[in-house]
Amino acid sequence: MKVCIYGAGAIGGYIGAQLAGAGVDVSFVARGPHLAAMQANGVKLLIDGEERVQKVRCTSDPRELGEQDYVFITLKAHSVPGVVDLMQPLLGPDTAIVTGVNGIPYWYFYRHGGELAGTTLQSVDPGGRQWSGFGPERAIGCVLYPAAEIAAPGVIRHVYGKKFPLGEPDGTRSERVLRLSEAMIAADLEAPVREDIRNEIWLKLWGNLCFNPISALTHATLDVITSDPGTRALSRQMMLEAKSIAERFGVHFRVDVERRIDGAGAVGAHKTSMLQDLEAGRAMEIDPLLTVVQEMGRLVGQPTPMIDAVLSLIKQRERMAQAA
Repeated sequence: MKVCIYGAGAIGGYIGAQLAGAGVDVSFVARGPHLAAMQANGVKLLIDGEERVQKVRCTSDPRELGEQDYVFITLKAHSVPGVVDLMQPLLGPDTAIVTGVNGIPYWYFYRHGGELAGTTLQSVDPGGRQWSGFGPERAIGCVLYPAAEIAAPGVIRHVYGKKFPLGEPDGTRSERVLRLSEAMIAADLEAPVREDIRNEIWLKLWGNLCFNPISALTHATLDVITSDPGTRALSRQMMLEAKSIAERFGVHFRVDVERRIDGAGAVGAHKTSMLQDLEAGRAMEIDPLLTVVQEMGRLVGQPTPMIDAVLSLIKQRERMAQAA
């Protein structure tokens, strides 16, 4: 099995290192000092109180790697449209693309059924570049629950979790998704195959769409956001707006709003990825987490007043950060 991790940062590096340790032919596409360190010393994974080093093929040029069986996209979601052309050398006739990105993926309405089947979402896939360049038929959904961080160039620290639910857009237990699940389980990664991966996508997005922008606006950690009456109420209202939209598409939430908020609070004094990006001067994942929910609401005529308000605030915050 040949697996390429495109965007081998913290989570991508963790997945790739674990797969390589289980004997999978893994390659990384990365950049900068992180790439140079991995090329020189291998990828170092700090996990369970030990350091594991895996030598994997690392490059910034996908043309060096050839066609793959699976390509994990573990980039920030907003940067994916810009690499569609660069990824083409990795794609053979049967290559699957595993969308390990936050928010709603480009293939969401592929084999969805109903009036919106085949719809492309401009906020996450402008001009349908991914839909046409990758093809929705290649896609396998993957939800990222673990947390990891780059401790130093080439060094990845696993923080918590190892669950990566997988699923075909049409819910089938295909040979390719079962094979991938088996490989990940053999690598000590939890990779259950879900019959409706969209439920998992929304469950994670449900928290991200409110906690991320609120944290970037206030610089508060999850424990503060979920315990403060004002920000907890705002989070609840944004989540209820999103729930109303998702349920129009047949999504089922297996936990209620309060339990989802409490689960986030239990993580403790954690900075969300959006706050980390803001502090580091990086672009924030606004469109895949908020704009897309607004867009989907408008597709079905569902108003999103609180999401709209927070979206306008976080976009202005990003503009001010860029101007500084």
